[in-house]
Amino acid sequence: MKAFVVDTVVTVTFFTLVAGMTELFIAGMELHQVVVARLLTIPVMVLTGRPYGVWRDWVFLRTNPKQKLTTVLVDIIAFLTFQVPVYVATLIVAGARASEIHAAVGAAILFMVLLSRPFGLLLEWVRRQAGTEVEAPPSVRVTPAPR
Repeated sequence: MKAFVVDTVVTVTFFTLVAGMTELFIAGMELHQVVVARLLTIPVMVLTGRPYGVWRDWVFLRTNPKQKLTTVLVDIIAFLTFQVPVYVATLIVAGARASEIHAAVGAAILFMVLLSRPFGLLLEWVRRQAGTEVEAPPSVRVTPAPR
């Protein structure tokens, strides 16, 4: 339960701030529109925050990156492979047409690439502060090699 709370709070906080600033200063939305948009996305973030954390852990355990660049790339891959389908599903539920989904996802991927590593670093830091452990399905748990 603690891991659920940590991953969810980090997700909601990070993306509410980043998306809110983007909507306010880049998209030019009115403050009340930003507040409404952010409030509407909270249920999605609550539903996906912890599952993304587990997915990210699993991808990192499976790929075991050793260098800084590969770690960044793994973070980007984990983020895109989880968040793009979630975003597409959200747009479908919202009633977007295929052409609108294509345009929105294309633009969102750039932001996702830029935000994936900072979010991953924040998630790792908060997990360390909270004392939550990395969790992965039993099929990919890392066990020490016999000596």
